[in-house]
Amino acid sequence: MGGLSPMHWLVIIAVALLLFGGYRKLPDAARSLGRSMRVFKSEVSGLREDDEARQAARPATPHTTPHTPPVIEGEPVVRPTSNAEEPTRQRED
Repeated sequence: MGGLSPMHWLVIIAVALLLFGGYRKLPDAARSLGRSMRVFKSEVSGLREDDEARQAARPATPHTTPHTPPVIEGEPVVRPTSNAEEPTRQRED
């Protein structure tokens, strides 16, 4: 699967000449394609810069998961509770 052979290039040029018609429209079409590619590249680089800025603005938080102890057969599973689940006790003075 190498590059295009000279025969392939001749077919591509012939099709382009038939589609765009001779010497007038072909340079305009190539110029338009070049402008479109420049605009596309600038938009892609703008999106990359936005993503990088968003990544830099995001606080760095380490990805951690709570540790779950291994379950041993025959023993009850004890799950830790948070302070929010415990009832609040008022102090009697």
